[in-house]
Amino acid sequence: MLRVLKAFFPAVLLTYVLASVFSTQLILGNLQSMGVEVSAMVRMGTTFHDLLGLTSSYLVLILLAFVIGLPVAAGLARFMPSHRLILFVLAGFVAIVSLHIIMKAVLGLNGIAAARTLSGLVAQGVAGAIGGYLYFRLSSQKTV
Repeated sequence: MLRVLKAFFPAVLLTYVLASVFSTQLILGNLQSMGVEVSAMVRMGTTFHDLLGLTSSYLVLILLAFVIGLPVAAGLARFMPSHRLILFVLAGFVAIVSLHIIMKAVLGLNGIAAARTLSGLVAQGVAGAIGGYLYFRLSSQKTV
């Protein structure tokens, strides 16, 4: 159980950081494409601001998505142990994409502006997939 927790929280945190950074950078890129000047300092400051500002909402939602998605992958991995890696990567991707689809369906809005576009939604899913991969790596290691 301790191994699972030692893998779960870093996976959630990494997913959150990547999803937040991807979202911020995509939005700033869109602003640049409209002719707005976005300096490196603005990019760094905005990224830091978003990382701090989204913790009370988006971090919690990612945690909840992983609370559902990763145990499903673990259950499937019992029947398909040779596919454990792909199951956790896919679980991370699906958990985050599903989170955005469910928010849109239930609330009628996108909680994260970058997820309005397909590329933004996929970027959020990639963050989840990377988190799922980290969970796979950390939960596979034997503790001594």
